[in-house]
Amino acid sequence: MPYVKIWIHCVWGTKNRKQFLLGEKKAEVISHIRNNANEKGIYIDFINGHTEHLHCLLSLNQDQTLSKVMQLIKGESSFWINRNLVVKDKFEWAEEYFGVSVSESHVHRVREYIKNQEQHHTKKSWQEEYDEFIEKYGFNIFYDK
Repeated sequence: MPYVKIWIHCVWGTKNRKQFLLGEKKAEVISHIRNNANEKGIYIDFINGHTEHLHCLLSLNQDQTLSKVMQLIKGESSFWINRNLVVKDKFEWAEEYFGVSVSESHVHRVREYIKNQEQHHTKKSWQEEYDEFIEKYGFNIFYDK
């Protein structure tokens, strides 16, 4: 049996950055994502976010790809949100997402960052955080052409 632990910090937002994830709705969506991921064998270590985006720290196993995991998480959760009328308007996640590897030695730091999203966004907007991720992880060299 292979032993694989590949930590990934993922971030994705709502389509058009609509602020759907408010109060109990955010908690309900997060709970559903956790439960659904567990049923599908996706290990989510920590998940949290703000009104228009979510962060999660997950670990891929030997037969999972990030693309497939994100498709399962985002696709199923948007279907569930709409089917259960969690929000009054049609809900969609944005197409894009971030996924960056995390060293075992930094897992605790990323977990704390995700945990403190509400506090973090009293000082920095989602757009500022988004732009920071693009710059910090060098995504601009791939997509600004």
